[in-house]
Amino acid sequence: MGKKTKKDSEPPPKDTFDPLTVDSKQAATVVLMLDSPEEEVQTKACEALYKFAEKCDDNKALLLELGVIQPLLKLISAEDKIVRRNSTMALGAMSVYSEVRKVLRKTEAIPQVIRLLAPEEDTLVHEFASLCIASMANEFTSKVQIFEQDGVEPLIRLLADPDPDVQKNSVEALCLMLQDFQTKAAIRELNGIQPLLDLLKSEYPVIQEQALVSLARCTEDTENREVLRELGGLEKLVEFIGTPEFNDLHVHALLVMSNCLEDTESMELIQSTGGLQKLLQFATESTLPEVQQNAAKAMTRAAKNSENRKIFHEQEAEKTLIQLLESDNAQVQAAAAQTIAVMSEYLLSKAAIGDQDGIGPLVKLLNSDNGDVREAATLALANLTTASSNNCSDLVEQKGVEPLISLLGDTKEGAQANAAVVLTNMASDEIMRNDIQSKGIVSALTSPLLSKNVIVQSKAALAIAAFVCDADSRTELRNSGGLAALSKLLTSGNEEVRRSASWAIVVCATDTPTAMEICKQGGLETLQDIEQSSTRKNQFSQAALDRLLDSNLSAKYALTGKLGPMDIIQDGFYDPGQLKPGGKFLTLEEYSKTKPEPKRPILLVNTKVPESVASSPVPLASETDTAKPESKTSVKSSKSNIRGRKETKKEREEREERERQEAEKLAEMQKVQAEQSSTWHPPADPALETYITEVVTNIGPLPTTREQVSAVAQFVGEKMGGPIERGQLTNFSYELPISQIKHDLDSNIIPIGKIVTGIHYHRALLFKVLCDHIAVGVSLVRGEYGRAWNEVMLTEDEAPGAPKFPPKEYIVDLIHEPGRLMRSDSADAVNYQRL
Repeated sequence: MGKKTKKDSEPPPKDTFDPLTVDSKQAATVVLMLDSPEEEVQTKACEALYKFAEKCDDNKALLLELGVIQPLLKLISAEDKIVRRNSTMALGAMSVYSEVRKVLRKTEAIPQVIRLLAPEEDTLVHEFASLCIASMANEFTSKVQIFEQDGVEPLIRLLADPDPDVQKNSVEALCLMLQDFQTKAAIRELNGIQPLLDLLKSEYPVIQEQALVSLARCTEDTENREVLRELGGLEKLVEFIGTPEFNDLHVHALLVMSNCLEDTESMELIQSTGGLQKLLQFATESTLPEVQQNAAKAMTRAAKNSENRKIFHEQEAEKTLIQLLESDNAQVQAAAAQTIAVMSEYLLSKAAIGDQDGIGPLVKLLNSDNGDVREAATLALANLTTASSNNCSDLVEQKGVEPLISLLGDTKEGAQANAAVVLTNMASDEIMRNDIQSKGIVSALTSPLLSKNVIVQSKAALAIAAFVCDADSRTELRNSGGLAALSKLLTSGNEEVRRSASWAIVVCATDTPTAMEICKQGGLETLQDIEQSSTRKNQFSQAALDRLLDSNLSAKYALTGKLGPMDIIQDGFYDPGQLKPGGKFLTLEEYSKTKPEPKRPILLVNTKVPESVASSPVPLASETDTAKPESKTSVKSSKSNIRGRKETKKEREEREERERQEAEKLAEMQKVQAEQSSTWHPPADPALETYITEVVTNIGPLPTTREQVSAVAQFVGEKMGGPIERGQLTNFSYELPISQIKHDLDSNIIPIGKIVTGIHYHRALLFKVLCDHIAVGVSLVRGEYGRAWNEVMLTEDEAPGAPKFPPKEYIVDLIHEPGRLMRSDSADAVNYQRL
């Protein structure tokens, strides 16, 4: 697009200087010539410097060092047009160099150069002045100065200049200026959008490209998009995109279209003119992956508007997107999947994608080598399967479960999180949930629980809540180490992660082994800390703590000091005493490792005989040794049955296989024996088992609850040392017998049935245990100084046929007059609790 001026093409007159040629040795001299008072010298010097500077950046750097900038700035305002033109050319060529721009920013160059854009100036002046402005517009501070000096208006005017070089430099300058929001408003006010649209008809691709980029930046503003619609810009863009010879520029045109389609008005307009259908057809028929990718991205942006999603659905855009999923290009696949993810928020589109077999191509993409594709595919499936049982069923039929489970350990965090969401959506169907559980989902969820990404952590915790809902899955989660990871998430600084982890614990901690394991991993202490915080606690953390305590009554009694009528004590319950605030609740096995101490014992409720003792003993080594000769004898006997003939190869292999299987079975039995001998089991309590049998047999059949309560209280008093007179509790010798039991057992853990001299807290616990076995609702409340008592709700009169009054709370006397019932608000009850 460069050209020569008329003066350059004509031979110089005889009375003028010959053209100067400059090399590095003469440069300083030529720079000095700029200060000459003669216009002819100035003209020749500027022309020579322009040609010298254009050659390379080294020349520009040399001229900058020689101080060429200030003389040139003076000459671009000269009265002589030729001097002004040549000096502007030299300055424009110099401005391309970044170091020159640094110097120009410290001067008043920009206002001077903007004045050179005036209509009366020469075309070459416009060309190089606009080049200088375009170069300066690369820096933000210069953009501000250009705007403040009203440089936008002349640049817009020059877009219509017939000279292509002027057009190119002007549109390039405007393109850079449009990075600033002020220019986006100004170009609308100065009617600059129409000239930009006109440049789409230019013969030069570089001008078309700059015009499209400028329009893309313009249309980031809502009001500019409205102006573009009024000027018929959408139709021109559709026509431009439909022109095959503009293939290289279609990406930029799609960026403009992408901005415009965010508005429902644009979508309706382009739909009414048939342009939307052309765009969808173009997206599938284009042979350029980059164009298809940007077409899908444009649809994604537009589909974020709910009204636009309806319009896309009316045009059957789902078919286009499914076709793009089949592309061989990873970027196109990812872009199409992302669009499907957004479109799936519209229910009709979600159903249409499933009906048109859109699930299958997405499942194939789950195995892609490209991480972005896997992430986009899982996101699409996550949205498609939300509240859609049909799509979930299609996903199972397309064998998508195994790839999704594999993606839980993916290196792409987005794919991990999305895969967890898809599987969680499918868990709402019991048949699907069981099928997914059988494929190892619970163990696979441990990996995302350990992720450092909070979104992955949160989604994985919710998946745990969805799948760990039966005894087998809870056992699998414990064995895989998932509970440790889940408990750790409670300490997260992210509120969503804490909430999801709390909900998972609410679902998981429904049995004692799981609850105990969570406590062992520190989950109980963490939830207590959260409940003490005014900023971190929430309804989920409170529910998790309640569930954990309800499933671990030992911890509940140690922390809260009370068990209600619905808290049924079972084997394995133990009472370590009231925990201090912030104290750690230990497991029974941890307590068993401590040596006997003079402190209060740990009371154990356990009638269960350890399995290793109850089951038939595993053969010892001596027994197995005696078995070996028998095996050999049997082999020898079988060999004798062959009637003297030689053992065949097949018979020998069968015999060796039998011997190998017997050896493996023996090794497995020995392994089981070793594990059972090394596993700690709580001691059994045959005395308690006898108590329970007696109570169930003799007291359980009594006709009224009142009689049952009194009878059990008398039974407990009898077994725990009988009544104690008022004021004589301090003389009741119970500590020495208990110390003797601890010594005999060499442990701080004492089965409750071994205690024959007990006070309040011993008797109250035994009473609660026995009442629970005959279905009598009783509370166990811990007091101070070794006190504990039982509360029971009874009606005033339980005679058959008598009216039932509202039940009232009673406290059961187990110490002074075992079996006596005291109203909880009576003086006797208060004294019983405190004295």
